[in-house]
Amino acid sequence: MPDRSSGGVPADGTPGRHGQMGADPRRWKALTVCLIAGFVTWLDISIVNVALPSIRVALDAPPSALQWVVSGYAFAFGLLLVPAGRFGDTHGRRNVFLFGAALFALASAAAGAAPESSWLITARVVQGAAAGVIAPQVTGLIQQLFQGAERGRAFGLLGATMSISTAVGPLLGGLLIQFSGQREGWRHVLHVSIPISLIAMILAHRYIPGRPAGKRQRQRQRQRQRQRQRQRESMDPVGVLLLAAGVLLLILPLVEGRAWPGQGKWLLILAGAVVLTGFVGWEHWYGKRHDPIVDLSLFRRGSYALGTLLALLYFGGFTAIFFIITQYLQEGLHYSALRAGWVSAAFALGSALSAALGGRVVVRFGRPLVVFGLVLVTLGLGATEPATRLVSGQNAAWAIAAPLFVAGVGNGLIVSPNQTLTLSAVPVAEAGVAGGMLQMGQRIGASVGIAAVGSAHGIYAASFQQALLVNIMFVLAALAAGVADVFVERRAVRRPG
Repeated sequence: MPDRSSGGVPADGTPGRHGQMGADPRRWKALTVCLIAGFVTWLDISIVNVALPSIRVALDAPPSALQWVVSGYAFAFGLLLVPAGRFGDTHGRRNVFLFGAALFALASAAAGAAPESSWLITARVVQGAAAGVIAPQVTGLIQQLFQGAERGRAFGLLGATMSISTAVGPLLGGLLIQFSGQREGWRHVLHVSIPISLIAMILAHRYIPGRPAGKRQRQRQRQRQRQRQRQRESMDPVGVLLLAAGVLLLILPLVEGRAWPGQGKWLLILAGAVVLTGFVGWEHWYGKRHDPIVDLSLFRRGSYALGTLLALLYFGGFTAIFFIITQYLQEGLHYSALRAGWVSAAFALGSALSAALGGRVVVRFGRPLVVFGLVLVTLGLGATEPATRLVSGQNAAWAIAAPLFVAGVGNGLIVSPNQTLTLSAVPVAEAGVAGGMLQMGQRIGASVGIAAVGSAHGIYAASFQQALLVNIMFVLAALAAGVADVFVERRAVRRPG
């Protein structure tokens, strides 16, 4: 999570005036470690999609189990972000990073060795939790080690790396399945992140700054830790459980809809809404005494609230795109995993090309840049469905790839720029909690979106079109939030005058 100090921050984590001249000389090497970690945690989102048909056959897994393999990862990822970020603040980011990377490697090994679907789902949930431990350390280190224009470049590189990993994932997964076979290739797909995690651990131990070595620095750090512990006293376990229960109740009927007969299952969504309302009430009460998992006062800032809502809604559509497309191509059109990976990579390739540019020009263009990106994604996804009607059969891949590339270009102008703009709406002193909550919204949105899309998904073209429509609805809702934020910013500019 980003550091809660003003101005730059030295490598040891102590606040102070720390300009470019006094910056840690290892910061770019430390950023390389952060990029490797970002790469592997996003790789495991995209790479597993092409392996789902193989998993279904090898483990005789029902459709709901395949959804949990994807959405369980995203759900646990989002839930751990804020508590893990706080823990990294108080106990040192390097140690927490190393723990998360080790847990990620172990969970990947367990997932690849799964003898049946429930084992695989459990391992994927643990893997997602490990990713949730790693991610806030990455963003916190970027906030800690960089400032000004360098910080924007660092976040832009992180966004580009995530986009590249999303592009590489389907291709790498397809290659592994192609050469290892349909029944066992999926195990290699899940094991591929083990060596990457080990490399990240070795480099992290060498380049990521640890605790200060000097005696005075250690004393100051202990004092800060005691102050933080007195202020927080707790990691808000009740808030974490209420949030988890509320989101889980929303997801359950969507994922298990076809397996559970009757209409009573939809009452779980109402129950989820009640639990989430209780969660808001608890956070309001708890926030008066301690540091809650969600700082509700941040949502009084219109631009932050709308930016976070935009991220939640957009990730509800964005993450699910790969789930439905690879399933449709492999199950509906009988594409090989490798060929389906090439089609899915069109979106990610467009995103990789525009992500670095988005990080550089976001300060100049502001929120309209994000709105433009959302328009491109809407147009690209909207053209994907007619493309499947105009060009059918095995040639549909070429027709789908072109609009997906356009949508990918839009995606690169959304994710990192929205993060930069949304966090700029809050003071630096509150950026730690704000950044963690923003990422948490993204992951929870992703898990809900995958569940919603999966409930409409099947192996036929009509089911694919329905699921794609769900994606577009999420993106249009995000677009509405982006347009609203443009007006909020314009009012804020006019008001002082």
